[in-house]
Amino acid sequence: MVNSANPHSPASLANALVQRNFLFKGLDLDWLESRLDPTEVVSEKLYSNRPIYTAFRPEDELSHLYVIDGGGPVIVRSTPLDRVLAIAYPGGCFGMRSLPVAFGRACRAFPSQVEAYKTTDVIKVPVAAIQTLYTESEVFRDRYDLLFELQEKFQYHLLNCSTYPPQAVAALLRALVYQERALGSQPQPDGSYGFDLPVDLIARACQLNHRTVEQVLKGMVRCHLLRAPKGAEAADTVTLIDPEGLKAVYGATRDKVAWWPLK
Repeated sequence: MVNSANPHSPASLANALVQRNFLFKGLDLDWLESRLDPTEVVSEKLYSNRPIYTAFRPEDELSHLYVIDGGGPVIVRSTPLDRVLAIAYPGGCFGMRSLPVAFGRACRAFPSQVEAYKTTDVIKVPVAAIQTLYTESEVFRDRYDLLFELQEKFQYHLLNCSTYPPQAVAALLRALVYQERALGSQPQPDGSYGFDLPVDLIARACQLNHRTVEQVLKGMVRCHLLRAPKGAEAADTVTLIDPEGLKAVYGATRDKVAWWPLK
């Protein structure tokens, strides 16, 4: 785990939480500040290609919830298949399944590495504060419980990744659309969904090779499901412009996806 503290004041961190994060958005700022220990809430930068922690180690719990404030995404990946099991973007959180709070007490799985796929800014909130907020605020409690539900539904979509490449990629995109819409982070004002989603990340989530993923994305651009990156958009940006059309690919049989040449 590698990170470095940023010189943000406790007040600015609390304000960032209520302004930009799903769990804390709209909570009374004074009420929240009174329940956060200013010496323990810290802002850190997590660097890519370096592990943050290993989830689900026996008798090993985290001391903080990680709130994503910028950058990312952060991924959870399994071994030895190196499959991506979770993807978290700004506005979301990670670490709750390794905290002794709510459903975290019952979550059991196999050890999985958590890492920042790209440089990520996080705010670490101590577990004692999370427990206090969970106990005292019904709004916070409902949102915190929803994070567990969203993770289960994300993995459900991945379970429906068939070996047929268009459906596999569509399943991942559907999982992300559902997740980011539930968190209130998407869609964009024009109704599109934009993700920082490199080909390598798609390949590891869908168990496809990179060349196949590239061909699927090109096909989705040609049939106007995705918009090709343009202007200042990064090459890793995947922009979904037809969520309803994506549903048809997700539920289609092989001979119904006319734009995919391989049967």
